[in-house]
Amino acid sequence: MHAAILHKTGDDTLDVTEVDSVSFGAGRVRIRMHKAGLCHSDLSAMNGVLSHPAPFVPGHEGAGEVVEVGEGVTHVKPGDRVIVCWMPPCDRCRACKAGDGHLCRSGYGNLANPNFRHGEKVLPGMLGAGTFAEETVIAAYAAIPIPDDVPYDIAALVGCGVTTGIGAALNTARVRPGSSVVVIGLGGVGVSILQGAKVAGAAQIIAVDPTANRRDMALKFGATQAVAPDELTEVTQRVTDGHGFDYAFEAVGKAATLRSAYDAVRLGGTVCLVGAGSRTDRNDLSMAELVLNEKKVLPSFYGGDDIRRTYATIFDLWRTGRIDLESMITHHVPLTGINEAIRQMHTGEALRTVIDIA
Repeated sequence: MHAAILHKTGDDTLDVTEVDSVSFGAGRVRIRMHKAGLCHSDLSAMNGVLSHPAPFVPGHEGAGEVVEVGEGVTHVKPGDRVIVCWMPPCDRCRACKAGDGHLCRSGYGNLANPNFRHGEKVLPGMLGAGTFAEETVIAAYAAIPIPDDVPYDIAALVGCGVTTGIGAALNTARVRPGSSVVVIGLGGVGVSILQGAKVAGAAQIIAVDPTANRRDMALKFGATQAVAPDELTEVTQRVTDGHGFDYAFEAVGKAATLRSAYDAVRLGGTVCLVGAGSRTDRNDLSMAELVLNEKKVLPSFYGGDDIRRTYATIFDLWRTGRIDLESMITHHVPLTGINEAIRQMHTGEALRTVIDIA
């Protein structure tokens, strides 16, 4: 079969080549990939912003069909349609037992079981998934069944970006009806935050991004206005009379944009940090302003709730037409077109690209 390999951290080009899948056995499932989503976190893992052992097969958003199950696997069977979940809840650890399944870290342990072999080398899939491949073998509990009416491309996006964004608005920040919201960063996660804020009933939703075509697109997904970063101060003054927004979402993963989000929020408002950035990029918020302003800074990881509940909520919202996931997919490319898709993401030409694998 074929997979896309990153041979060295810092490379910007993937090698689409023949590999073998490995590590099938008890507690594992073999998935024939149908669709994979290209997420900015894939690029961050490739360039080293998010630490990941290389070489590896990127891709952590994906959906496909179970073709084989190992001993002890009972929740899925061959023929079942599933999301490949990159950080699944194990239902055994302290976080899971506390009801915080999205904070389960057992998924990191899946890196210990390589997913692929290329020549003499065994390779992990990104975070134990590796969805940029025609087939992958994963831990069984990372295969989350999906309803029959959900297309594979929609399911692939729900596997990470859509869940992260909509969950941040509904689960973490809990946006109130009639409130004012600003979203900084309009990639797939940022656009999903817009949709979550709209579903929650926000009255004013301001979208901020330096890329003009992303600002134009934001207006289709719930933004009431879309502005460039250098217009944020003016729009804050105009929309909120200078008091600041009720909620600000940072969906870039940079200390500078976290500061912008913090400054754009009213006293007592909520800053929701969604972008995953570098461990070395530190913010300059002072102890005095944190206390005196009483602005709540809420990090949101993977939707802020058990991903199975958030998946189900999103499917219900999509099914009833409350959110638009189809229009988020601006490009479809075959696996062999992955490098062009990466270029388009870097330049802002593409919002969400789906890799058509099968």
